[in-house]
This record gives sequence, structure tokens and C-alpha cells, in this order.
Amino acid sequence: MAGGERRSSAQRGLVILVSAEQQAAVPIVSIIVPCYNEQATIGLLLEAIRCQTCTAAALEVVIADGVSSDATRQRIADYQAAHPELAIHVVDNPQRHIPAGLNRAIQAARGEYLVRLDAHSVPHPDYVTRCLADLQSGKGDNVGGVWEIRPFAAHGGSPSLSARAIAAAAANPFGVGDALYRFTHQAQAVDTVPFGAFSRRVIERIGAYDESLLSNEDYEFNTRLRQSGGTVWLDPAIRSVYFARPDLGALARQYARYGYWKVRMLERYPHSLRWRQALPPVFVISLVGLAVLSLLSTFIPSLVLAPRLLALEVAAYALILFVASLKPAFIQREPLLACVVPLAIAVMHIAWGSAFLWSAARIWSARLWRHQSS
Repeated sequence: MAGGERRSSAQRGLVILVSAEQQAAVPIVSIIVPCYNEQATIGLLLEAIRCQTCTAAALEVVIADGVSSDATRQRIADYQAAHPELAIHVVDNPQRHIPAGLNRAIQAARGEYLVRLDAHSVPHPDYVTRCLADLQSGKGDNVGGVWEIRPFAAHGGSPSLSARAIAAAAANPFGVGDALYRFTHQAQAVDTVPFGAFSRRVIERIGAYDESLLSNEDYEFNTRLRQSGGTVWLDPAIRSVYFARPDLGALARQYARYGYWKVRMLERYPHSLRWRQALPPVFVISLVGLAVLSLLSTFIPSLVLAPRLLALEVAAYALILFVASLKPAFIQREPLLACVVPLAIAVMHIAWGSAFLWSAARIWSARLWRHQSS
């Protein structure tokens, strides 16, 4: 081709042109990755990036590491030494928060397009190519795809029953509501995508990630994008493997963080609340309320129905969870999943709802204190 240009692999009409100068200098795509103590999965991510269908010369990887205390940085250095054809840059993220890490990576990135990934994800080989195809065809200003949620296996062994149940729960519509990026088969405009790909012009137009939100950063970013007239596009042909949390404790902490910071985001964008996000706190309120009324029923005869209503609610919820768990148990031919998946879904709902209410209570009490002090 003229001018020393060559074509990389192309899909769905996408052509990536890489000049000789670009091969030696500026990449077309910068993959930005926030990272902290990800020694178990960082190598899988880097290998998946190296094996993308577009040429490695078109890519760079910018990892914002929160000064990991495990062997994450050594794993990155070892991989870089073994595969010098893939440009890998590591920048420090002393705040250790995801939005701060993303912004540090964006500042260091040189590509025209930015693809946001996590250190515990593994994109399919055509991930970058398909993202750029949708961007260049004008389908969306920020495009992403569907997660294939898999259980996490520590130390390369087989995943535990609880890890398999957590992965099934995280992909179950009853567990995650209408979060389409977990299960849809239809391309469409959506509220958010988990790992977005966008041009640098988007950052110039709406700004970078909000570092005051320690979670919900993708949702907030996409809310600003949609408010500016942009489109968030979900394409199920864009796929990545996402490793679920390994145990129920880690799952509870993850969803508590989501719920807590969701309230902080709703302070700014109250219209962004969706029904699936309102249900967990309502459920927690009903459980706590009925439990309190049940205790009081010993002294207040008019509350005699409270214990029965509480038992009915818990029984109905457990039955619904059990029925929702039958499908993954049948598909995976593992009957025990029908017993453990309900527990994982309940942990997700209660952790999210409780943290949401705690965050809201803190905000309201602070406002009341300021009002009384003024």
C-alpha cells in the first residue's frame, strides 16, 4: 500500500490503517486499565489484548496501578519482556480508586480511541475491532458489549461451588434486573455499558471520570454523555469474559459499594434511578419494618399480623429465588446450584439495598444538621 501503510485484520467493514510512523510512535487505540492487586488475572488480560485481531502496532495498553502490594507489577514486567511487540505502560494511581485510575491512564494514553477494560476481564479476540467498527459507523459515542460472567478459580484450580453460584447469580435477570449488558442478544441504545470504547473527543466534550464517586463511575460518565446528546450503544457481538467475585464476602462488599455510591450519584442525577435499583432498598425496608413490628406485636395486639406477613414475605422471596435458580442449575447440570444461587442473589440484594439506605441516611442527617446549625 502507498506511503508504507498496511491493513490489519478487518471485520464488518472496519479497516485500521497503520503507517510506518504510527507503528513506531503513536497508536490508534489506547486500552486503559485500572488495576490493584490483580496478579491472578492480569496476565490473562494482557494475553487477550495481544491476541486481538487488529495488529499490535495499532494498540497500546496503559495500566493505572494502585501501587499493588502483590506480584501484579512483576507479572506485567515479565509479560512485557516476553512480548515487546505490545506496548505496555504502567502509571501510578496512589488514590487506588477506579475513576482516578482511569483518569491517570487517560492522561498517559496517546491513542485517538480509548477502550476501557478491567484487570479481571478477558476480551474476545475481535473485541477492539468490533468496538471501533461501531464507533466509526456512528452507532454510538460510547460502545460496549455483553459480559460472559465466569466463576473465579483461585490459584488455577477449579472454582468452588460458591464461586460458580456467584457467577450464575451475577448473570441472572432476577439478580441484576434489566442490566442488559449481562444477558441481552439485541443491539440497542442503553443507559450504560460496563467497559466503554470512545474517541478522545468525547473526553474533550464532557470531561473525564468523576473522581468524587468511588463507584458508579461508568454510569455517571454515560449519564453525562447522554445528557450532552450522545448515544451509549450496546452490541452483543462485542463480548468479554468477566470474572465474578470468588466468595460471598467479596460479593457483599462489591454490592454494598455499588449501593452506597449510587445514592451519591442520584444526588446529581435523580432521574437516572431505575426500578431495578429501587427494589433492593424497598425490600430491605420491608424486612426491617416487619421484623420490628413483629417484636412489638408481643406488646401491641393490633400488630399480630406482622410476624405472619414477615414469614410470608421471606417464604415468597425464597421461593422466587429458588425458581430463578433452576435454569442455571439445569443448564450446568449441577443441582446444588439451585440451593446456593438463591443465597448469592439474596446477598446482592440485601448488601446493595442496605448500603443504599445507609448512604441516604447519612446524606439526610448531614443536611438536617446543617439546617439546624444555620
